[in-house]
Amino acid sequence: MPDLMRYAAELENIAGGSLPPVENWNPPVSGDIDLTIKSDGTWIHEGTAITRARLVRLFSTVLKREGDKYFLVTPVEKLQIEVEDTPFVAVLMSREGEGALQTLTFTTNVGDKVAAGPEHRIEFRKIAETGEYAPYIEVRRGLEARIARAVFYDLVSYCEPHEIDGEEMFGVWSGGMFFPFGPVSEIVRND
Repeated sequence: MPDLMRYAAELENIAGGSLPPVENWNPPVSGDIDLTIKSDGTWIHEGTAITRARLVRLFSTVLKREGDKYFLVTPVEKLQIEVEDTPFVAVLMSREGEGALQTLTFTTNVGDKVAAGPEHRIEFRKIAETGEYAPYIEVRRGLEARIARAVFYDLVSYCEPHEIDGEEMFGVWSGGMFFPFGPVSEIVRND
């Protein structure tokens, strides 16, 4: 098992402040590391939270997803880690424009900023542990962020009905796309 700080020092030289091309790095799996990304976005190494934001950001830049597995990868090393739900959490949202012309930009817990649209889609999925539905947004290279509950409440305030294939759906516009949350008939109930 590699020493976490040695690995971080090597990454610092590779990353150089920008996102490295991890999609081009395909070394064989060299093992795993006792690193878990909890569903709340906390990174845990050997049972202890990594509290240095810069270190978490650094590791996040070399995170790679292959199917349902996640790895920290360099050109010569590939270490499997555990991710409970998604590696990131969208913790802030800003809005520019209104209605069908608006753009919603999300900021993750590791500092990525993504504008929802064709390249960064919002999707509702069921959380296996709770059975509840939650919104997710694609961040980069197949890596996603779950939209935090407080941000979701803000997101809902921009929702509106829109007809899709003859059915009125409730959802939100961003980047010229409509992202449906579900049929209006299921969301708006007359009790």
